[in-house]
Amino acid sequence: MKENRIISARQEALAERALFGAILTLQSVEECRAFFRDLCTPAELQALADRWAVVGLLKDGLPYREIHRQTGVSLTTIGRVARCLIGGDGGYRLASERLQHQHHSKQRNAEPA
Repeated sequence: MKENRIISARQEALAERALFGAILTLQSVEECRAFFRDLCTPAELQALADRWAVVGLLKDGLPYREIHRQTGVSLTTIGRVARCLIGGDGGYRLASERLQHQHHSKQRNAEPA
């Protein structure tokens, strides 16, 4: 968070809501990639991708040190992602479950009858 900002908490909440609204207009992975490449620095985008990779590895039951070995993500970040999976706002869990459901639906539809 930036210190010395001259916007109110309400203005910040509105700006955040506007950002999330913009994200919801995106209709494909390619559109999301273009938007996030414009929005984020390469380091910020890599940090987001790293955290998302950690979600999958934690859900697979891998120990923190193995995740660190495979990804190079710090143990502190891995711990933060794990805490969010357990007691955060539920975003990681929701997205992960929806992707898993989507994957299983595609597999069922691809199987011969």
